[in-house]
Amino acid sequence: MKHQSTLQTLDRPLLEEPRGIRAIDTRRVSWERLCLLVDATMLAAALLSAELGAPAAGVPRSPLGWAIAFPLLVLAAMRWRGGYRSRLQLQVLDDLRVIVVSTSLAATAVISVRVVVADDSWVAAETIRLWLFSTAYLAAGRAGLFWAQRRARCRGEAGRPTLIVGAGRVGQLTAKRLLEHPELGLRPVGFLDKEPLRDADEVAGLPVLGASWDLERIAASYGVEHVIIAFSTAPHEVLLGLVRRCDELGIAVSHVPRLFERVTDRVTVEHLGGLPLLSVEHADPKGWQFTVKYALDRIVATFLLLLASPILAASALAISTTMGRPLFYRQPRVGRDGRVFEMLKFRTMSGSPEGSGEADLDWARAQVGAGDTAVADEPPDRRTPVGRVLRRFSLDELPQLWNVFRGDMSLVGPRPERVDYVREFEQAVYRYGERHRVKSGITGWAQVNGLRGKTSLADRVEWDNFYIENWSLWLDFKILLLTALAVFRSGEAS
Repeated sequence: MKHQSTLQTLDRPLLEEPRGIRAIDTRRVSWERLCLLVDATMLAAALLSAELGAPAAGVPRSPLGWAIAFPLLVLAAMRWRGGYRSRLQLQVLDDLRVIVVSTSLAATAVISVRVVVADDSWVAAETIRLWLFSTAYLAAGRAGLFWAQRRARCRGEAGRPTLIVGAGRVGQLTAKRLLEHPELGLRPVGFLDKEPLRDADEVAGLPVLGASWDLERIAASYGVEHVIIAFSTAPHEVLLGLVRRCDELGIAVSHVPRLFERVTDRVTVEHLGGLPLLSVEHADPKGWQFTVKYALDRIVATFLLLLASPILAASALAISTTMGRPLFYRQPRVGRDGRVFEMLKFRTMSGSPEGSGEADLDWARAQVGAGDTAVADEPPDRRTPVGRVLRRFSLDELPQLWNVFRGDMSLVGPRPERVDYVREFEQAVYRYGERHRVKSGITGWAQVNGLRGKTSLADRVEWDNFYIENWSLWLDFKILLLTALAVFRSGEAS
């Protein structure tokens, strides 16, 4: 059959060496133990470095009991804060927050108890040294571990074979996301669906392997270690039975919930007898949190404008010398609640943008199904040498700090689109209009996830709405930091 030959091209060794239940459990547990082992090793190294360097720093060495108690408290706090949970996303920045909180809690506990039980004037100095060394060593250890794990996943060495139940739109989207992001560690091998939406042996480039009653055979043949239940036409009893059988086989199960568009990171589960009730907390774009965000935007934009004033002056002088006036490229864009504002950029191309057509008009038309009538890209030679430098380091975006200062934009948020495009996209792209609940941003969650330029607008909208519904000051800080790293890498690479 067609799906059998397709499978063999995916990963032939899986057919020859099916993994058993013990192998699955061992792999899952070993990753958690590996995190614990790395953390314990780095804490031991931090303790040794702090103690050996104490005399040179003019600080006495910590009593042995307290020196041992501190790393144990850190490990306990790390487990309490979820530092050893299995996750798809391996984000060093998220773990850095857990590390800082855990080491701070441990340091606070040690200082508080030592002050009560002993009169020692060096308590704070000794403990703060341990805290600093432990935080730095733990962060370095996690960064190295995550880098190695992500690299192994991207090479296909650590991806867990994953079966998707349901070959409909949501199932296909799930497969697409996993194929696009091998660093998540779940490698889809095919679908399980008795009645896929399309009568075909393959969906989204993956085979439809069978129906629910084929689970055991497929799990053994393909070494399935993870099952994702997307939307399916199978009855409730069939899906529930399938989950029980996965439990018996030792296969991890994940669910894509109904109304998944409204599910955020802040979910509370309560029970009415055996009936779970999920309460989802959403960030309110009209609430006080966003008022604080926008106030901070203006404060930070003012500071950055002052800090970047030499760069702004040098860029303006270079543009004036090579291209003349005007210095800025002004364009109407749509922001919060559909309001139109004039977005500023430094000019990077010669000639008139209005007279030469818009560079991404072909991309925009493709988003609404008019790709065959799209115009060609603008000639690449319109970008001047100065413009190339400005774009390489994203310096052409700096004038948008003035937009932030005026209140038209935010530092972080969905990128604004042109007025004509918005009218089309609101009709053609799912949930596009919901992006306008907040102010547009200079950078955003979609951009730091690689969705820049002529990438899928539907994907951008998905990432933008995720950002809005899961917003926090920490998320803004993380996006700004990732943006700075991306700019640095792009400049370094060129």
